[in-house]
Amino acid sequence: MRLARLSRLAVLVTAPALATLAAGCSKPKAVDPPADAAPTDAAASPSAAATSAPPQKLTTFASDEELKTYLADYGAAERKRQEAMAQKRASRRAASRPQGGAPGQGSPPPSPAAPAAMSDSVAQATTPAAEAKAASATGKGGAESVTNNQTAGVDEGGIVKVHGDHLVILRRGRLFTVRVDGKNLTPVAAVDAFGPGVDPRGTWYDEMLISGNTAVVIGYSYARGGTEVGVFDLDSAGGVAFRATYHLRGNDYYSARNYASRVIGQKLVFYTPSYLRPQGGDVFATFPAVRKWHPGATPADFHRVVEATRVYRPALDLGPQALHTVTSCDLSTRELACTATSVLGPSGRVFYVSASAVYVWMTGHTYDYDEATDRDTHRQTSAVVRLPLDGGAPGAVKVAGGPIDQFSFLEDEGHLNVFVRAETHAGGSEAMWGGEATSGDAAMLRLPLGLFSEGATEASPRHLTRLPRPKGYALQNRFVGRHVLYGAQSSYGGYYGGPAADRDTRVYAYPYATGKASSDATAVDVGHSVDRLEALGSDAVVVGQRERDLHFTSLALRDTPKVASVYVRKGASQGEQRSHGFFYKPDSDTSGLLGLPVLGASAGGDHGGNGDEGAAKVLFLKNQALDLSPVGELASRPAGPADDGCRASCVDWYGNARPLFLRGRIFGLMGYELVEGALDGGRIHEVRRVSFAPKTRGRPAEE
Repeated sequence: MRLARLSRLAVLVTAPALATLAAGCSKPKAVDPPADAAPTDAAASPSAAATSAPPQKLTTFASDEELKTYLADYGAAERKRQEAMAQKRASRRAASRPQGGAPGQGSPPPSPAAPAAMSDSVAQATTPAAEAKAASATGKGGAESVTNNQTAGVDEGGIVKVHGDHLVILRRGRLFTVRVDGKNLTPVAAVDAFGPGVDPRGTWYDEMLISGNTAVVIGYSYARGGTEVGVFDLDSAGGVAFRATYHLRGNDYYSARNYASRVIGQKLVFYTPSYLRPQGGDVFATFPAVRKWHPGATPADFHRVVEATRVYRPALDLGPQALHTVTSCDLSTRELACTATSVLGPSGRVFYVSASAVYVWMTGHTYDYDEATDRDTHRQTSAVVRLPLDGGAPGAVKVAGGPIDQFSFLEDEGHLNVFVRAETHAGGSEAMWGGEATSGDAAMLRLPLGLFSEGATEASPRHLTRLPRPKGYALQNRFVGRHVLYGAQSSYGGYYGGPAADRDTRVYAYPYATGKASSDATAVDVGHSVDRLEALGSDAVVVGQRERDLHFTSLALRDTPKVASVYVRKGASQGEQRSHGFFYKPDSDTSGLLGLPVLGASAGGDHGGNGDEGAAKVLFLKNQALDLSPVGELASRPAGPADDGCRASCVDWYGNARPLFLRGRIFGLMGYELVEGALDGGRIHEVRRVSFAPKTRGRPAEE
């Protein structure tokens, strides 16, 4: 069963191949119509979405029988459509077959539709102020955080959190606590991240969240077919005690870029997809269901958490290939009390969590046959659904194209802002490594939140602005300050060298709230790939490769965006690709300290034989008015191939290294090592370290 999760690695091979195929088959770019021309193909152009149709109210089903009948009818209609398409194709090709020739001889091969063109325009509508702002999560407005969260007040599932005087760390199927009070680093507890008697084989324990004295571990079990939620009690002495395990039936949530779970106050929020088979079978067999684990638990213990009256019909005639479910659980009670809302829609998905709602961007792909041209055709349709966290009714807006990942979204000042590209691959999904391949034109979509209160409606051309089109298929994007930034990354985020000769080394900065046309975007050539975009207050830092070297480029965004400074780490690459691998700790509006795990040469650049090329380090840079300078590093001391008795989750899919800034102290977490450093004379030096590795073979260390 572990091979199921290991199959994620296959995408690293297939995504570049897919990108090459798409590049070779694409048509020339379409010519834009005049600005005052009427839209002619709403399906082909994100900017051409019609608005003449009145909004449709999103409705739920009245009963299980109605839901079952709806899916059966859809499945039957889809089978008929596919059969008719096959018949038309066979008849057309039989009629055009040359005398004595082979089937299809002389017919042109099918060709996918060209990437859609987008027209310049901008939203005019206004709505009330938004509830949340994006932030380079520094713990503003709440307890000090060690997680580089996308949105202030919305904590994302990660591998290390803070509880009182302790760090709580999730690694290789176990939870560890390390006391960090005073001047000490003391391992305290180590327990399994699963309950006593639970067979962890085939399960990956990925994320952890803390609310009060409760820790929640989120994992996915291929053996049990769903999300596993482990609940633990934490005490002030660093003790960890298992409370309960719950299983939620559904498909794997994993994304190489996104996180499955969030905590907002005392509310645990997580998103799960369930892929349906409307063509036949028991439709409810794959619906979200939950059970509390106990010895001897069986599939019969599952009970559905989403009744038909909480399932919304697909928005705007999109197909019901998947059930998109947002589950909210109250962590203030001993028993996990959860409610859920589901929306039927296409299987492609990217989701984002603001302080007030979960947004799910659904993408569907329809394949048909055109008799006149004897070609297979493809149409991509999308909708973004807003599910309020207060349990209110969802709303939907029909759109086109697709976002890259969760960082393509920002709910701000009464609008949902989304950076999109015309064509998405991997089914339009961020699942696994789906976010690594997009193509076509780029645009800024700015939707007033009021549109979502109308039920289901369609975006207008005025809601979308075409942006400069970047080269490449793998992009990074981020909202920083008043700009959205985007640029092309190197292969696999920088692990295998710098950009190709024709790769776009520019970062594009667009003022998303005030921009009115593509010309308002500024292209800043940073001279390297764009593998990471992060906020430095209202400005930004771009991290990327150029040949064998790792570059850190600071961008000033307050006036005309421009390069402020560059620091180059020779012979190095990023040691962590996920957003949580980075952290910026400001000490004023214009200064602070940033940390990032790196692989390769030491600060002196001696990568020619010092023996530590593969050793993890956390590099720290000082930001002083956007002048970046190194202050040193904290390095691991690999202890060799020791057996830690790992029983589950023995691959670090979420990484294992983090820079940590806590109560004026500086740490580097690297595997089982926690290293503390201190600044002295503008340089960082190690003051202490501790290993919290399990001490016994086959079982975790005891307190």
